[in-house]
Amino acid sequence: MSKQKTAALRKSISPFEKSNMKSSVKQLFNTIPPFFLLWFLAYQSLSVSIWLTFGLSVVAAGFVIRIFIIFHDCCHGSFFKNKKLNNVLGTITGVITMFPYEKWKREHNIHHATSGNLDKRGIGDVWIMTVDEYAKASFKERVSYRLYRNPLVMFGLGPLYLYLVTNRMNRKDARKKERNNTYLTNILVVVVYALVIWTVGIQAFLLVHVPIMFVAGSLGIWLFYVQHQFEDSYFENESEWNYVKAAVDGSSFYKLPKVLQWVTGNIGYHHVHHLSPRVPNYNLEKAHESTPPLHHATTITMGKSLQSIHFRLYDEKRKTFASFKEVKQQWKKDKLNLQMNAKIQSVEGK
Repeated sequence: MSKQKTAALRKSISPFEKSNMKSSVKQLFNTIPPFFLLWFLAYQSLSVSIWLTFGLSVVAAGFVIRIFIIFHDCCHGSFFKNKKLNNVLGTITGVITMFPYEKWKREHNIHHATSGNLDKRGIGDVWIMTVDEYAKASFKERVSYRLYRNPLVMFGLGPLYLYLVTNRMNRKDARKKERNNTYLTNILVVVVYALVIWTVGIQAFLLVHVPIMFVAGSLGIWLFYVQHQFEDSYFENESEWNYVKAAVDGSSFYKLPKVLQWVTGNIGYHHVHHLSPRVPNYNLEKAHESTPPLHHATTITMGKSLQSIHFRLYDEKRKTFASFKEVKQQWKKDKLNLQMNAKIQSVEGK
């Protein structure tokens, strides 16, 4: 993509980068109070039916995802015009979602700056190995990677690891501001959870809140996973990498039913978000609809997105994802071809 086209595309998005106080406040009121109401109803329903409690918990988990999108916008400074308001609300919603604001903001900004860059993977990303890297990896590395990419581990143990380990610790070289924010978030999470357990009891807490956070965490990881790992996703080495192409071609348009689109804060318009993180979530659809070049972004439906579960390794030669089975079969074919060529050369030599 030429510099002129790139500039024109980014310019066409700029009108949607402005946050609107009325829209932001409205989203706060239709997201956070309903979450607490659903939590209360799930708690009250324990005396009626455990299945009703679980059903309400699943719905409440959807609102946790929506709260996370607000947190996410605050990290990009796009929810409010005022930086302090973004920081305060980001920290509060970080406590609700169990994500440290400053730590995640830094990692996520790195993700945006390096998404699709094969030479700069590792921070804020889902772990992706190329076929060549996997071939050269040790037995231990292969086992670790296969476990990591196993759906039961990624979407089952993944949320627990995020909540209890990754989000609770600072990196060794974290700045004071980031370190203190993580400490503050941890303290507030412990205090809030202690108060909730003291009020409703440990059993009710485990039956109501744990399912809410687990479902929200699993679905959140799924959304992040599927929007960058699809058949024709964009990955290039540093020398060939382009920010706009990475945004538009390396981020999918996850076309969800309207209800789920609302619950997930329009994050399905991920190509728009990566092109301009300053666009608040409530403007993403408008930006997409008003910008014809963005209509060519890879569109993924709920049914089609399930195929990505089988994507395990990125094949640099074919520019696509492959399963472990496909890679193994290709290696067998390559081995047979080498053996055949060796025999032919041997016969010709005689």
